[in-house]
Amino acid sequence: MSKKFSTKPRKDSFFNLYFTSTVSIALALFMVGLVAFLLLWASNAARYTKENVVIALVLRDSTQNSDIQRVENYLKSVDFVKKYQYISKENALNEHIKDLGEDPTEFLGYNPLKASFEVNLKSDFANESSLKWIEPKLRTYNFIEDVVYQKDMISALNVNVNKISAVLLLVSTFLLLITIILINNTIRISIYSKRFIINTMKLVGAKAWFIRKPFLNRFIFNGLIASFLATTGLFGIGYYLKSLDASLPLYDWHFFAPIIALVFVIGFLISFFAALFGINRYIRMKSDDLYFI
Repeated sequence: MSKKFSTKPRKDSFFNLYFTSTVSIALALFMVGLVAFLLLWASNAARYTKENVVIALVLRDSTQNSDIQRVENYLKSVDFVKKYQYISKENALNEHIKDLGEDPTEFLGYNPLKASFEVNLKSDFANESSLKWIEPKLRTYNFIEDVVYQKDMISALNVNVNKISAVLLLVSTFLLLITIILINNTIRISIYSKRFIINTMKLVGAKAWFIRKPFLNRFIFNGLIASFLATTGLFGIGYYLKSLDASLPLYDWHFFAPIIALVFVIGFLISFFAALFGINRYIRMKSDDLYFI
């Protein structure tokens, strides 16, 4: 029985070549964006936690209104204070009754609680080394009876934040390296399938830049499309997490803009250089060598 063979030339379809490579690149970029997402989220969480550590400036009972105003003016002027709140003796008593359900004035006959300022530091100053010089500054007023904060908690917080940051940075570096290798191999395989076309263009006298241009345009375009798909996936994760907790700043442009920029820059640069190096390899290669690779 004779077999009929089609004389129609076989063409690589968009689905088999460019679509597959674009999806592969998009998945790799999505993983990079996801790690960047986690890094930024962890950074925001660490900053939020540090800025909610309270330092209490306990005032003596003899403190005058003018002294309270002096402290307020000082706290407004320094660069290490995020926010502050003055709590009078009466407010402190009301909070105590609300939290513990008992009124100490009933059996003591007077209000034993002190007026105070609750101070929240900026995240960059919420560490042991900064507090060593901040605390003496806060104690300069003789009507401040005590400066109270949880030293052990601040120390443990900074140690844990540093450990988590180091682990995430190591993971992101490793993942970025894998992403570069995956995208580079994906593009090189695509160019490999076109090596005879490159050779034919070279044999008919096409200049190197003329050969490179359509391939570079194609793979840069694919890289940008892959970046768009990856960021779309990240937006989807952000939307899902936002539905779980509306307080998360996941749709703030200050949060997402660095991630989007990172994904698009990596997608463009890796696509450009991987395509450039891959094309140059086959441009420099002799025609006979193309059959042995």
